[in-house]
Amino acid sequence: MTTANRKTDHAEAARVLGEHADNPSAFLALNSGNGFFTAPGSPGLVAYREAGRYLIQFGGPFAPEAGRPALLRAFLDFARTRRRTVVAVQLQPHDARLYASSGFTVNQVGSSYAVRLPGHTLRGTKFMKLRNKISKARRSGLEVSEVDYEEHRAEIAAIDAEWLRSKGRHVKEIEFLVGECGGPAQSARRLLLGRLEGTPIGYISYAPAYGTHPGWLHDLSRRRASAPPGVMEAMNLHAMDAFRAEGAEWLHFGFTPFVGLSHEHEVTGASRLTSRFMRLLAERGDKVYPSASQLAYKEKWGPDLVVPEYLAFHGRASLPAIWQILRVTKSI
Repeated sequence: MTTANRKTDHAEAARVLGEHADNPSAFLALNSGNGFFTAPGSPGLVAYREAGRYLIQFGGPFAPEAGRPALLRAFLDFARTRRRTVVAVQLQPHDARLYASSGFTVNQVGSSYAVRLPGHTLRGTKFMKLRNKISKARRSGLEVSEVDYEEHRAEIAAIDAEWLRSKGRHVKEIEFLVGECGGPAQSARRLLLGRLEGTPIGYISYAPAYGTHPGWLHDLSRRRASAPPGVMEAMNLHAMDAFRAEGAEWLHFGFTPFVGLSHEHEVTGASRLTSRFMRLLAERGDKVYPSASQLAYKEKWGPDLVVPEYLAFHGRASLPAIWQILRVTKSI
């Protein structure tokens, strides 16, 4: 009998991800509010949230390669007993093939970006503007340090509140596809805080990245409106230098929806309607998600790796399911 274990120990879940996940954003499965599905005899898990008549799955089955198809089938059986339909987000290319062969309609929904840390440099005219922004921020007196979240919780909350106000009173913090500060997995994250004249002005949270390209995930970042240009870039370069010195191989900038869309990335059986809808959001959907600004930030670092990511519907593609994803992530 399969089980949905919402009380799965996060330390055990983190161990499973570290051993079996081949998805640089897999750590986000540990976010508060996610449920974990497990099946007897399987060392893996599925992370998901319930939304309406859907189970919104994050990533693919996090399990040994040979056991991934069976775990997916067990999760589909579980969804069927609850009269729910599975929709999966942030699938990697190898997941996309598995899901397409398991009765899902699979479409590319965006791309993720990463920089290989060994040998990475900002020398050359390509990075001149980035270097100038970082130099200006450093000259302003920026101080960057790695801090403990619990000791600086109030400062982080104040930055979050000001950042959210600057976005407008109807804007909510996006969830599910981005990380968090606090929660059961906070001890595994790295938190950099930037100060000017002793006043906290911005932070970046980094999470472990697992799989074929291990390292760190540039996950969650916030800054005050008063922060001068280049502050976040200077903080990220500080982190890149530290991670490189520690022997990390990759810095991942994570998933951005509606960018890097290409017909050549689609898998067999992709929905034409969903493809058109994604391209419409790519052209006009910045109010739904700030993809253009996120992409510009990621591309300025000269990514060495760009990977298409996918959305999968069990059965036919469904616009109501996309609507539920937007609700779960608080994009609307």
